[in-house]
Amino acid sequence: MERGIQPPLVDSTACFCRVDAGLKTVAGAKKFVPVTRLCIQQDIKPSKHKTACGERSRNQSPLLPGLPDDLAIACLIRVPRIEHRKLRLVCKRWYRLLAGNFFYSLRKSLGIAEEWIYVIKRDRDGKISWHAFDPIYQLWQPLPPVPGEYSEALGFGCAVLSGCHLYLFGGKDRLKGSMRRVIFYSARTNKWHRAPDMLRRRHCFGSSVINNCLYVAGGESDGVHRSLRSAEVYDPNKNRWSFIADMSTAMIPFIGVVYEGKWFLKGLGSHRQVLSEVYFPEADSWYPVYDGMVAGWRNPSTSLNGKLYALDCKDGCKLRMYDRATDSWSNHIDSKMHQGNSRSMEAAALVPLNGKLCIIRNNMSISLVDVTKSNDLRGTDTDHLWETIARKGQFKNIIMNLWSSLAGRNRLKGHILHCQVLQA
Repeated sequence: MERGIQPPLVDSTACFCRVDAGLKTVAGAKKFVPVTRLCIQQDIKPSKHKTACGERSRNQSPLLPGLPDDLAIACLIRVPRIEHRKLRLVCKRWYRLLAGNFFYSLRKSLGIAEEWIYVIKRDRDGKISWHAFDPIYQLWQPLPPVPGEYSEALGFGCAVLSGCHLYLFGGKDRLKGSMRRVIFYSARTNKWHRAPDMLRRRHCFGSSVINNCLYVAGGESDGVHRSLRSAEVYDPNKNRWSFIADMSTAMIPFIGVVYEGKWFLKGLGSHRQVLSEVYFPEADSWYPVYDGMVAGWRNPSTSLNGKLYALDCKDGCKLRMYDRATDSWSNHIDSKMHQGNSRSMEAAALVPLNGKLCIIRNNMSISLVDVTKSNDLRGTDTDHLWETIARKGQFKNIIMNLWSSLAGRNRLKGHILHCQVLQA
């Protein structure tokens, strides 16, 4: 892709394969499928598109011989996600079908989309690498390399929009300093794309996603006034950044979470003092916060089904939950399987996965906790709610076995920076 040209988001208004969000069945799906309705190129003109439609549909072969296309799609959308790379290699029509939004939008609307865990880590040599884990088949999957501008970046942000787009933004280049750069990876196309740059250069900042909009605040920038108070928001529907209200004081956040529609941040001020603020999106305003939630707040943490959870030990073997009624944190779920205090065993992330909480450690081991069954077990054993999913399943073949072994062999090198869950 040429420099200077920013490709649009996958879900753009120029994409001819957008699907009505209310579509719940595959009936009538055929009208979305012909190659002329797939977003292969951005510069397709509607007039030419419609003129060639009839001719192309008569000449093209069916998706599956002997079946109408709508029935063929009903079969293909049920193929496990781990096999989609192979589907793209079968023929051009299958490639174009999987390259458009319709295929994955239909999987999502029918409730058969799969969630994978994406881990971004810094190796011992300072390079950024990343890996995807399929929790169903319990295999690590190869991914396209991280673009060069983020191959050695420091203090950059990471977030997910629309459930399938993983964004990397800001950060610090070792030579050029703080960046405004924004890129994103699409789990549907397995490719990286450019997005509009942020309004301010910053690194080591806080970020969150509220109502599918990306918020960033605070951090540092090159220059005399290094600590920042400014904040901004990116709306993928408008494809642009806008400034929001400044924070009360400049801060370098080290922990943040969205809880009950509000964004909580905790970090260090310009004099290295600990500060805490909360942002109200509806009012576009920041307020200092000093309650019990912030006082006992630890990283990593996340919210799930309206409840706030945090890890209570370094190796991620114990969870606790915030109780708004008492404004306090309580020990809640204990696995009784302590991993140790080494850095490789340290829990690096806590993220929701398929309705459960997922704990990822620096050695790339992964545990699941079914917190939905924990409310009725207060004061009783809860270790049966824990499940280790990394390196547990049977590998499908020699190639997958080799790849997973190589990924596992490298897991002790470096530490995890970000973990996200993408759906496709």
